[in-house]
Amino acid sequence: MCARYELTTPPERMIERFGLILPEGHELRKPRAFERGEVRPTNLAPVVTAHGAIALLPWGLSVPWQLQPLINARGETLESKPTFKPLLQYRCLVPASAYFEWRKEGKLKIKTRIHPANDNLFAMAGLIGDGRFTIVTCAPAPSIAHIHDRMPVIISRRHETAWLDTKASITDLHQFLDSPPHDFTVLEATVSANPQMELFG
Repeated sequence: MCARYELTTPPERMIERFGLILPEGHELRKPRAFERGEVRPTNLAPVVTAHGAIALLPWGLSVPWQLQPLINARGETLESKPTFKPLLQYRCLVPASAYFEWRKEGKLKIKTRIHPANDNLFAMAGLIGDGRFTIVTCAPAPSIAHIHDRMPVIISRRHETAWLDTKASITDLHQFLDSPPHDFTVLEATVSANPQMELFG
C-alpha cells in the first residue's frame, strides 16, 4: 500500500467506535498531522491495543538495514520474518477513515482514496515494536486489484477483539489476513504539476 492514510474522525467518535478507555483526567487529542486529514510515515497516530487502551505512536518501525521506516508488513510472511515474528504478540488496530494509492496514466498521476463502502471509520491490522507501529498488508480485494497489488489488512468489526487477543495464536488469526470480502468506495484525483492541486471526483 502507499505511504499515506487518512483519519479525519473526531476523537469523541473514535472513543465511542472502539470502546476506548482513557486514563482519568486524560483526553484524546488530534495530532497536528490530522489537521490535513492525512497520516504519513513517522507521524504520530493513534493505535488501539488490548483492553481498549490507546497510544499515540510513530508510523514505521526503525530497522538497521534502511534509513526509511518500515511502514508495512506482509501478512503472508509474518511468521517467517525475524523482524515481525517477535511482534505477533503485540498486535494493534490502526483506526482510519481511508487510505491512498497512487498510479500513473501517461503523464498524469492519479491519487486514489479508498475505504470500505458504508464504513467511514475502520481498523487496519497493525503490529507494535519499540514504541512504533507498522501496518499489515495482504493481496487486494478483487474490486480494487486494478489499483494496486497490495492493500492494508482491514479487520472486520466482529473480529477486532480477536485480533487484539494476546492469547490467540497467529494460526488462529490467519483467517483475518486475507482480502476482505466487502466492497469499497473509490475516489480518484488527478494531481497536476502543482502538488497542492488534488481534485477528487
